[in-house]
Amino acid sequence: MMAAMTTIIHDTTEALCLSTQYNIYLKPIVKMTVSVALPQLKLPGKSISNWEVMERVKAMVAPEQFSSLRISKSTMDFIRFEGEVENKTVVKSLLNRLDVKSIKLSGFTDVLKVRAVENKVDFPTRHDWDSFFRDAKDMNETLPGERPDTIHLEGLPCRWFSQKESHYPDRPSEEVLKAVFETFGKVRNVDIPMLDPYREEMSDKNFSTFSFGGHLNFEAYVQYQEYGGFTKAMDTLRGMKLMLKGEDGKAVACNIKVTFDTSKHLSDSALKRRNQERLKLQELERQREEQKRREKEEEERRKEEERKQKVQEEEEKERKKEEKLRRREQKIREREEKKNLKKVRKQQEEEQKKLQMKIAMEERRLLLAQRNLESIRLIAELLARAKAMKQQQQEKEQAEREEREKQEQARQKEERARLQQLEACRRKQEEELRRVESEKERAMELQRKERELRERLLGNLLKKNTGNTSESTNASAVPSEARPIPGNASVHVEGCVNGVKAAGSKEKKPSRSSVPSQGSGGKKVGRKSRKETKNLQEENRKERLRSRHSRERARESSHRRRSSSSQERRRRRRSDSYSRRRRRRSSSHRRRPRGRHSRSTSSSRERSRSSSGRSYRRSRHGYSRSSSRGSSRSRGRRSHSQKYRRRSSNRERSYSRRR
Repeated sequence: MMAAMTTIIHDTTEALCLSTQYNIYLKPIVKMTVSVALPQLKLPGKSISNWEVMERVKAMVAPEQFSSLRISKSTMDFIRFEGEVENKTVVKSLLNRLDVKSIKLSGFTDVLKVRAVENKVDFPTRHDWDSFFRDAKDMNETLPGERPDTIHLEGLPCRWFSQKESHYPDRPSEEVLKAVFETFGKVRNVDIPMLDPYREEMSDKNFSTFSFGGHLNFEAYVQYQEYGGFTKAMDTLRGMKLMLKGEDGKAVACNIKVTFDTSKHLSDSALKRRNQERLKLQELERQREEQKRREKEEEERRKEEERKQKVQEEEEKERKKEEKLRRREQKIREREEKKNLKKVRKQQEEEQKKLQMKIAMEERRLLLAQRNLESIRLIAELLARAKAMKQQQQEKEQAEREEREKQEQARQKEERARLQQLEACRRKQEEELRRVESEKERAMELQRKERELRERLLGNLLKKNTGNTSESTNASAVPSEARPIPGNASVHVEGCVNGVKAAGSKEKKPSRSSVPSQGSGGKKVGRKSRKETKNLQEENRKERLRSRHSRERARESSHRRRSSSSQERRRRRRSDSYSRRRRRRSSSHRRRPRGRHSRSTSSSRERSRSSSGRSYRRSRHGYSRSSSRGSSRSRGRRSHSQKYRRRSSNRERSYSRRR
């Protein structure tokens, strides 16, 4: 039997009391089916997450919540969810929020359509059991158990129906089950198959018996004395689940399966048959136990005989072993006596031999001592000479090592000084670049101010000229040939602002007598505008000179740095080539190869040297040409920003070539 899952209940307002003694209630089951139609997946490898769709469904019903929501079926076309809510009052609001609505998932253009309906309760009706018992041929409605009076319950939690002070809290009790279900009517009989240890060995093997700690739920049969109690229980349990309320006020619910019994489980014939089978099984068990007891006694007797036999065999072995040891000891004593006699004879002979050997050894020792003394004197002299030679060699090696360390330290100092010099050059270049950029920004700002001032002056002058032309058209005394032309006036104003006189203004400049409307006010404005434009032109000229001087200074400093770095590189190349030539000469003096091969190798070396020199001269020549080209371009008639950009790109190219 599978364990039914329990859920926590937060709202217990709709619960019906089933037993106040054991705090068992009935809670209505409110389930919904939510179907989400999926779009066709056009891109390969793209999928829709069931979890994401479930979260969207939960978000659609907020602030309401499902007490449980699970996926009942998932295909390529739709996902079906089965949800449960705690109260019936929120079902309509949830249906309104979900039914005929749509979900938009990220990454998909199509929307997902949602349909929601309330689940119908799958529970037997009165028509079902009446028609079953009426049409069944092996049922007798006059006998209990063969008529509609027995309820079959599955998925009941064991702990909820156990005795409060029982030693086995996971074991259900028939008394508790009977007391709980007597609220619907008088109970004739109850049966919990898992409490019967012989039920597995009976004819109907589909029952699950009790094993301590093995099950969380159980099944039971409840038989009522009257038909009214049965119908009341079935009607009350329809669409309900069991709920247990604890002493702390917390409640949990569990779904149970309720059906009417169709197997005549609690009929008199079934009870009698089970009792007979139980008695037979008990008799068989007693016989088995008796047989086991006899077998156990026989086994113990056999083991005792085997033990006694083993003890006798061990005693016999010990006796034989002792006899054997006694004989062996006697033989050993006889051998020891013979050996002792032989040893005494051998000792006497050996003592005589030792005395003779001692005399010969003393003579030999004296000779060896004399020879050792001579060899020691010779070795001491040789060691003294070797020590003196080794000391001289060590002093020589120490001097060479110190010389190498000094050379290495001097080389490291030179390298550090060179790196510091390169770092200082780099910093100077960066400072010069920053200064040139700041000067460029200042020049651009001055140009912008000059442009704004020029536009302002041009607007003021145009306004004045338009006013003067309107006054001249109103005067009837002035002829049409002496009137000023507006287009030429605007050209004249722009020329005044830019510091250049237009050709049209020179040719068609009106005289003082012919233009009476232009009086002293116009002359003053013209003078002021000319002065202002002259001042602006002077400032621009000075600023251009300043920026040109700064660029020349930057160019000179960068040229100096490049020349110093190129000189340093030439010096290094010369020193490397000189050291290479010296190595080649020394190797040629050592080897002195003759023939065609030596001449070809020397000519190939000369060729590689000349080609490397040519490539280096070409790169230097290209660098000078690119720098001259960049300088000629920078002197063209372009804006300040374009000049600066070209100079920086030329600088980067030349630096990359040098590297």
